[in-house]
Amino acid sequence: MALSITDLKKGVVFQYEGVPYRVVEYSQKVMGRGGSIVNVRIKSLIDGKVLEKTFKGNEQLDRADVTNQNVQYLYNDGSTFYFMNEETFEQFEVPADLVGDGAGFMKEGDRLQLQFFDGRPINVELPKNVPLKVTYAEEVVRGDTANAVTKDATLETGITIRVPAFVKTGDLISVDTATGAYRERVKV
Repeated sequence: MALSITDLKKGVVFQYEGVPYRVVEYSQKVMGRGGSIVNVRIKSLIDGKVLEKTFKGNEQLDRADVTNQNVQYLYNDGSTFYFMNEETFEQFEVPADLVGDGAGFMKEGDRLQLQFFDGRPINVELPKNVPLKVTYAEEVVRGDTANAVTKDATLETGITIRVPAFVKTGDLISVDTATGAYRERVKV
């Protein structure tokens, strides 16, 4: 089923030149005699590139056949990440470059969503926040108030983020997967 340009609201997924895109921003200008122009900022679900596009009048666009599956992250071998659908036990191989920075927020056994286009995985949908254990946190010198009181902490997945001075090795913290920022300490 085709989409008209006025259906391109924020969050809508559609296909343009064979590639699935998600609308990030939408604005419409109504011209005289019933015509209109739609300006959108769209993000490719394949490679993450963001484009600015203008569509006119009665242009028609195709819906993208994008589906999500709940999966469990099994492991990675450095170049490939392995996931399993917990209902069908079907396994999926996803190249490391597709996972990208998301790898720093995933632990073996985590449940997340894989996004598919034309039957192949195109994106790993991480939860907004993830709990991760601090494996190393620098000591802070008492009375050092010249700097904002944050320090580096290494997490169980190997990534390093800035955390407040009171966070210690062994703490469980919540991390924002979009920004990589510390959110709060998680009470166990």
